[in-house]
Amino acid sequence: MSVQTHNITLIPGDGIGREVTTATRKIIEASGVKINWDICEAGAEVFKKGLATGVPQETIDSILKNKIVLKGPLETPVGFGEKSANVTLRKMFETYGNIRPIKEMPGVATPYHGRGIDFVIVRENIEDLYAGIEHMQTPGVAQCLKLISRKGCEKIVRLAFEFARSEGRKTVHCATKANIMKLSEGLLKRTFEEVSKEYPDIQAHHIIVDNAAHQLVKKPEQFDVIVTTNMNGDILSDLGSALIGGLGFAPGANIGDDFAIFEAVHGSAPKYAGQNNINPTAVLLSGVMMLRYLGEFNAAEMIENALAITLDQDRVLTRDVVGDRGAASTTTFTDAIIKNLGKKYPRSKVRDFKPLKLPKVDHRPDMVRPSQCQVDGVDIFIETNQPVDVVGKNLESLANATLFQFKILSCRGVKVYPNPSLKDPDVVDHLCARFTAKDATDAAILDLLQKIGVNYKWVHIEKLNAYDGKPAYSKTHGED
Repeated sequence: MSVQTHNITLIPGDGIGREVTTATRKIIEASGVKINWDICEAGAEVFKKGLATGVPQETIDSILKNKIVLKGPLETPVGFGEKSANVTLRKMFETYGNIRPIKEMPGVATPYHGRGIDFVIVRENIEDLYAGIEHMQTPGVAQCLKLISRKGCEKIVRLAFEFARSEGRKTVHCATKANIMKLSEGLLKRTFEEVSKEYPDIQAHHIIVDNAAHQLVKKPEQFDVIVTTNMNGDILSDLGSALIGGLGFAPGANIGDDFAIFEAVHGSAPKYAGQNNINPTAVLLSGVMMLRYLGEFNAAEMIENALAITLDQDRVLTRDVVGDRGAASTTTFTDAIIKNLGKKYPRSKVRDFKPLKLPKVDHRPDMVRPSQCQVDGVDIFIETNQPVDVVGKNLESLANATLFQFKILSCRGVKVYPNPSLKDPDVVDHLCARFTAKDATDAAILDLLQKIGVNYKWVHIEKLNAYDGKPAYSKTHGED
């Protein structure tokens, strides 16, 4: 056992948070690990005090000092606050990787019991649609920007491979929707295929994310590590938790270059608060992940063994597993685990755990540097209720007085003009006009916008960039 004392920020959380973090703290302390807990606030009560982030400066200062957080679930009460305090913490401390183990629990009956489920989802944590950049482009059309960076992809891919090595895992699947979103989701796929060459000891496979969901239900034991984008990872990890008995058994870790936040996947469940009947396993296993992050491997293994004995041999089970009849209270369950510390569960799967080696990725904002850049044209999105053939003919005529050539008009990614086979397309008030030009300049684009603005309300533009001679934009469905 390590004799080091660890300084850790503890955020008890809202609803059931205080009960499950108290149970976890008691078990970790009983294992012999020495921790100075710095107890801090975040979440509902902070929002109600008028702080829109839900995270006070004292909590931020504690995390900056300690670097490691064990956190209970937080809520954003209706009518208070602007953003989730959970998301604020993840973004503020750049915890780019969300690690969610999905492991069959001994003694917990599920349709998959006995299949040997034991995989980990490594989810990108700060980009993708969850950046939350949204606009109403017209009264009837909303946009959410899906931002995927090469840097973000490389960090999460390398973290997935390094995590696989730290637990002696042999296979990493990359789950994307690159068959449809070839630039954004495709960037993760291409990065994965490139980086995987540096890890010859680990098998690397790409899988389409909907097939991954299918395979997780059909044969979940085939997976070891799955790395994926933010929203895909959110969905797949909740699916995974259902395979092993629910969110009460779903731990999580938010990992960054300098900070780590350990928390359960489940919410604050305020209607159960104070009833002493909540399963603390998800937060406890998050604490086990924290212990391994700290290098306290013996204590982590000791707690896992004690938990397994409590569930399987002693049959001390909480309400979420057995219902109200015969269920153990939170404190009874906690005390049973503490009583079993030091015992060996005979069917435990032994892994060769090693310290997690955090990946090093180029920190330059412009880490991708093409040798040649040019602008092939521009997409201009307009708000209009005119028929598409009227709009198309007007824009064709307008383009004659500019450096651009009008190419197509599309609606929600589908070409609607010119399209002689589609006589009366069902469109909305949001059309995209594509104009092409050789080496289009900003001055030429502004001139085009001014001319369009005389007759139409333009709401958004995108340059058609080409890097090193390759188009860096997608074609519209139906475009030549």
